[in-house]
Amino acid sequence: MNDVTVGFIGLGLIGGSIAKAIRYFYPETKIIAHTRSQSTIDYALAEGIIDAACEGITQEFGSCDYIFLCAPVESNAAYLCQLKDFIKKDCILTDVGSTKTDIHEKVIALDMEDNFIGGHPMAGSEKTGIRNAKRHLIENAYYILTPSATVPAEMVQKYKTFVSALKAIPLVLNYEEHDFATAAISHLPHIIASTLVNLVKDSDTGNETMKTIAAGGFKDITRIASSSAEMWEQICMTNSGNILTVLNRYIDSLNQVKTALTEKDNQDIYQLFDSSREYRDSISDSSSGPLKKVHMLYCDMVDEAGGIAALATILATNGISIKNIGIVHNREFEEGVLRVEFYEENALKKAVDLLRKYRYTIYER
Repeated sequence: MNDVTVGFIGLGLIGGSIAKAIRYFYPETKIIAHTRSQSTIDYALAEGIIDAACEGITQEFGSCDYIFLCAPVESNAAYLCQLKDFIKKDCILTDVGSTKTDIHEKVIALDMEDNFIGGHPMAGSEKTGIRNAKRHLIENAYYILTPSATVPAEMVQKYKTFVSALKAIPLVLNYEEHDFATAAISHLPHIIASTLVNLVKDSDTGNETMKTIAAGGFKDITRIASSSAEMWEQICMTNSGNILTVLNRYIDSLNQVKTALTEKDNQDIYQLFDSSREYRDSISDSSSGPLKKVHMLYCDMVDEAGGIAALATILATNGISIKNIGIVHNREFEEGVLRVEFYEENALKKAVDLLRKYRYTIYER
């Protein structure tokens, strides 16, 4: 990766995270960027994330070996027209959008397929902006590549190698398959989370009882409702056909549950939970997939001064690092009052054995 130049158009959470990963793994790479936000550019320069800023889509992008389109989905298409006259023959042009059909169709219309490989890192956060970017955000995450029909195979392999070097997991799909799959496993869940939050908001009592006790499962399944409204509006508009297909199937399944509840059909209700549990349990939690396995334990603890400090001291003096620690205020789905997370499985096992020797009651997950 010596003498390589990478260009970014947009430097938000995803673009900033990829730029940070490139800077970390390939420190000699020259990184240039254009974004409409001057504060973003100032921050990226000050933090050494990029080497130079471009005031617009200028000839400077003609020197790039890779160009990442990281602006909002609808904006990326507009930049294609400006890049067409600049990019060199062997430049890999890519994007990071959550939908692919829209931009592929525009690439085809502009006759830019020889350079374009769509990209979608299956990672993110409800937080936005470059200040929340992390170089490890895409680590162990599936990074879906959607090559255009005429892009050379060697360019696809080169990009797969590049993605792997950033510690992500490349997966090649055609763009139609990508958009249908993400409609089901990403886009519909965001709609469900947001509508559920609004249902609780609209159904809550005057003294906000629901909001007060909301925790456990409710917070887990609605966390993504805190994501960018602008981003998700654009995703829904650019993948509406696929989302409608899976949404209609979901509505049918809800109507089946409604019928079972109305008729008090306990067998159908049991089958709903049993089949979903079995399939959910078959989804790997190992770190080779898009989500790292969480190494954590729960611990019963008396509510007294110094209790948490004592436990932390025991672990620290035995060389066990804690990743996160917190009180479980809602015990609906959790057995212990204190939740402790570790970086590695070995650390978790060592902590369990150690704390049990000190007669703590430990629950493993």
